[in-house]
Amino acid sequence: MSGKIDHIELLKTTLIRPCTIAVPASKSESNRALIIRSLAGKGVVKNLSTARDTRTMEQLLQSDEKILDVIDAGTTMRFLTAYLALKGDNRIITGTPRMRERPIGILVEALRQLGADINYMEKEGYPPLQINAFRESGVDQIRMRGDVSSQYISAILMISPMLSKGLKLELTGRIGSRPYIDMTLGIMEHFGVKADIVDNTIFIPSQAYKESIFSVDPDWSGASYWYAFTALAEEAEVLLKNFSLPSYQGDSRIQDIMADLGVRSEFTEEGLVLTKKDNIGHIEVDFTDIPDLAQTVIVTCALKGINARLSGLESLRIKETDRIAALQSELSKLGARLIEHDPHHWVLHPAPTEAIPKKVYINTYEDHRMAMAFAPLACRMHVSIEDPAVVNKSYPTFWEDMEKAGFSCIL
Repeated sequence: MSGKIDHIELLKTTLIRPCTIAVPASKSESNRALIIRSLAGKGVVKNLSTARDTRTMEQLLQSDEKILDVIDAGTTMRFLTAYLALKGDNRIITGTPRMRERPIGILVEALRQLGADINYMEKEGYPPLQINAFRESGVDQIRMRGDVSSQYISAILMISPMLSKGLKLELTGRIGSRPYIDMTLGIMEHFGVKADIVDNTIFIPSQAYKESIFSVDPDWSGASYWYAFTALAEEAEVLLKNFSLPSYQGDSRIQDIMADLGVRSEFTEEGLVLTKKDNIGHIEVDFTDIPDLAQTVIVTCALKGINARLSGLESLRIKETDRIAALQSELSKLGARLIEHDPHHWVLHPAPTEAIPKKVYINTYEDHRMAMAFAPLACRMHVSIEDPAVVNKSYPTFWEDMEKAGFSCIL
């Protein structure tokens, strides 16, 4: 789909026909596996994500170019920064204007403690970065805040076994997105690296990654949109191929959250079948560990008349856009309100039935999750979604899959 297309029209479709959807593989698992395979020097990663972020990671790992452009891929920026710092082969890493507004200072400071030579080329604490030679400092214990992006922590963990003394990493304060840290450690273990964890301290001895075959699971974040479609439609039966448990992905918690919002989950030999059930009228959700589910759940509640008390949204301000501000703006078009109750809690007041419009135009703020979280509104109204190509970041076949479910998507 061309990035020049201004918007896509989604015609109201209240009944989702029975369909089978192949959600793309997880870009979170894919990007970690690609870095680890490169550090191992060998190995096989199967079922790689088709997301633009993963294609970008794969391309840049193989590139000999002096300047590496991650575009808008936050995971790629953080993971590659640590990888290139360890390699020390003099590169510049940059990205889109929005990427250059996303902080990276905590990661750079940690890498400098370990011996990295990294310079900020424009604004202190932000990309683009000039990465120079690596001279191991001998430091084998560092501290990092746990309440910022888990990608900083994962980036450090993945290079830790390559250090001559290994690394003891102490996480301070409240730890956010813990499942993503666990995912990193799980994939590292798959490639032969052991870690010892005591409370908030992770010790990774010096050791070599081993050759392995790793198969990436389907993306639970991508599945969350189909939960939203099912919750908002009058009728629905959706088979999501090849989903199973257990999963490295914390976003698999969407099953439990959406059970309260009116979706039944049933695992079969083919995958995960979603059907409708009754919902409750009020929920409380802490998104600290699952921030990528927030937009989907909030929009679903807004249309189903479900009041919600929410916490753990702080990290949404430094994503592809300020997702809290974006949600507040777009929800207001539906007659719903997302109100900050205090620095750690928000209250969602759903849209009154009489205030819900028959048609709405949704701005996406160059954020793939804004597009996909609001697309299920098409079960209740006509929807225009700005910049449909934005979904290529994580779910390139999203609009085609909507058409499989019976929606009319007009470019």
